[in-house]
Amino acid sequence: MRKEDCFYLGKIAKKFSFKGEVLIYLDTDEPELYEDMESVFVEYNKNLVPFFIENCNLHKGDFLRVKFEDVDDEAEADSIMGCEIYLPLNMLPKLEGNKFYFHEVIGFEIEDQRLGVFGKIVSINDTSAQPLFEVINGNVEILVPMIDQFLVKIDRENKKVIMDLPEGLVEMYL
Repeated sequence: MRKEDCFYLGKIAKKFSFKGEVLIYLDTDEPELYEDMESVFVEYNKNLVPFFIENCNLHKGDFLRVKFEDVDDEAEADSIMGCEIYLPLNMLPKLEGNKFYFHEVIGFEIEDQRLGVFGKIVSINDTSAQPLFEVINGNVEILVPMIDQFLVKIDRENKKVIMDLPEGLVEMYL
C-alpha cells in the first residue's frame, strides 16, 4: 500500500498494558467510526506495514485502545511507539455539500463569484492558525483563507471550489 492511497488516522501515543496494548490518538471528529477495524497500516521504517487488530475499543474520547496481533509485550509495543496510523482512502466516510477532505479538492479550479476562475488548488497549508488553499495562477502563488463564510459551493462534478472573497484579496497577488 502506498501512502498516497491512504489517509492519516492518528498516531500510536502510548502503551496501555504490559501485554502489548497501545493507545492510538485518533485525529478525527468521529472516533466511533473506527472502533470496529480489523487492520490498519502502521508507518514503520518509512514503509506502510499492515497490522491486524485482535481487539479495540474507544478510550477517553479521542483514543483507541488496541491489541495488535503479534504485539504481545511492552518491548514489542515500544518498537511501534510514535508510529503514524493510516487507512485506505476508500474507508473515508463520504462527505456531501460544502464539507470536504483536504486531499479531495487538490487539482480543483478555484472560482470567485466576482472574478471568475483565478487558479488551481495545488495544496492545502494547515500549519497556520487558519488553513489556506495554495492556488497557482501562472507563476503566481495565491493563498486563500479557508473560511466558511467565503465558501459558496464545492462543485465536485465540475471540480471547482466556488467562493465569495473580499474585494482585493486575490488582486493583491496579481
